[in-house]
Amino acid sequence: MPLGIISHTDCSAHNMGDFHPEAPARMAAVQDKLASSGFEFAVRQYDAKPISKKLLELCHEREYVNFVFAHSPAEGIFKLDPDTSMSPGTLRAALLAAGAAVNAVDLVMKGEISSAFCATRPPGHHAERNKAMGFCVFNNVALAAAYAKQEYDLNRIAIVDFDVHHGNGTEDIVRGRDGYLFLSTFQHPFYPFSGTGPTPDHIVNSPLPASADSSVFRHTIEQTWIPELERFRPELLFISAGFDAHWEDEISQVSLNEADYRWVTDVLKGIADKYSNGRIISVLEGGYSLGALGRSVVAHLHGLIGGESTRS
Repeated sequence: MPLGIISHTDCSAHNMGDFHPEAPARMAAVQDKLASSGFEFAVRQYDAKPISKKLLELCHEREYVNFVFAHSPAEGIFKLDPDTSMSPGTLRAALLAAGAAVNAVDLVMKGEISSAFCATRPPGHHAERNKAMGFCVFNNVALAAAYAKQEYDLNRIAIVDFDVHHGNGTEDIVRGRDGYLFLSTFQHPFYPFSGTGPTPDHIVNSPLPASADSSVFRHTIEQTWIPELERFRPELLFISAGFDAHWEDEISQVSLNEADYRWVTDVLKGIADKYSNGRIISVLEGGYSLGALGRSVVAHLHGLIGGESTRS
C-alpha cells in the first residue's frame, strides 16, 4: 500500500505577520522538496478536509473552541497568546490541519494507505485543552489519537514527539487518560519550560541538553523510547514530527541532521511493523530553516515508505 500525504493549499493562508518563523513559506518549502523527490511511485496525495467543531471537543474545552471561532478576524490580526495569532485565514487552516490528521486515521485504519504524513500548518503540539500557545491553535495529533480511540475502539495508542520543544499540550491532553503512551524528546531548559516534573507511567519525557548531537539523541531514543514502545505494543503509532532540532535551524541549539530523522523514523517503523500492522500517522510540527525542513521531511518520508534501513 502507498504512503498517504495529506495537505491543503489553504494551510498557507494562515499568516501571523512578517518575520514570524511559523510562516506560509514553510508549506512551499515542503511541497517543493516533495515535488522533486521522486516519490510519485510510492505516495498518494490527498486534500485535507476540515475537522468538525464537535470533534474539537474530544480534546479541547467547548469554551475554548467557541472563543477561537468567535475571535477569527475578518481582517487584521487577533492574538491568542504572545506567540500565536489569528489572521483571516487562520481558522480554516487550523481546521484543515486537525482535519488532515483525522482524515489520516480513517485512511490508515480502513487500509487505503499504509501510513500517512500530514503536511499542514499551523502545528499543534503546544495547544492545551483550553488555550493556544507556541504557534499552535488546536492539538492536531491529540485530536486524531482521540478520534482513533473513539471511532476504531483502539486500546493502545502511542504518540511520540521529536520536535525540539516539549509537547506540553499533548501531555496536558493525554495525562490521566487510559490507553495512551506519550514519549517526548526536547531541548531543556527551553520553551515552554516544561517536561521535567513528575509524570504518570504513560508519559515519558526525555530532556536533551542544548549541546545534544546525533549520538546523544540516538542514545536517548534507544534507552527510553524503544523499551517503552516494546512494553506498550501500540495498535497505532502517531508522530509529532518537528524538524527544528536540525543544526541549521536557528530556533534551537540541538544539532541533528537529516540522517537522524531517517534513523528515528526507521526505528519507529520497526515498532509499527511489529505491533501496529505498520500503521503510522505523522503530523508536521516545527521546523523553521526552510532548506533543512524540506530535506528532513524527505528523509522522514523515505523512512515511512521503507526500503534500505539506516539503523546503524
